[in-house]
Amino acid sequence: MKYLLLIYGDEHAFEAMSEEERHDVYAAYGDLMKELAETGQSVAGDELAPTSTATTVQVRDGERLVTDGPFAETKEQLGGYFLIDVDDLDAAIDIAAKMPTVHVGSIEVRPLADG
Repeated sequence: MKYLLLIYGDEHAFEAMSEEERHDVYAAYGDLMKELAETGQSVAGDELAPTSTATTVQVRDGERLVTDGPFAETKEQLGGYFLIDVDDLDAAIDIAAKMPTVHVGSIEVRPLADG
């Protein structure tokens, strides 16, 4: 079963980290991605650019509205994702718990819809 692991965190706190701290986080994510690739559980995954580069599109009453940045104001921003293929929710949760930033942010585990 495929699950999307959505990585949320405070991008300003991440930007405030030292270069060495960020390097350590990236290295830990690299190790996890390698492990998942070796077990055949990795489908895709990547980091997203900062929310300052985002564009939100809406259509209301036939009118297209385009605004800079994310639509919702939140304390945590979506920073990346992993798409995995595992046996069940428990396996997906186990992988989410291994993510380096789970200790300072959150990982949303969501199954892909059937179809």
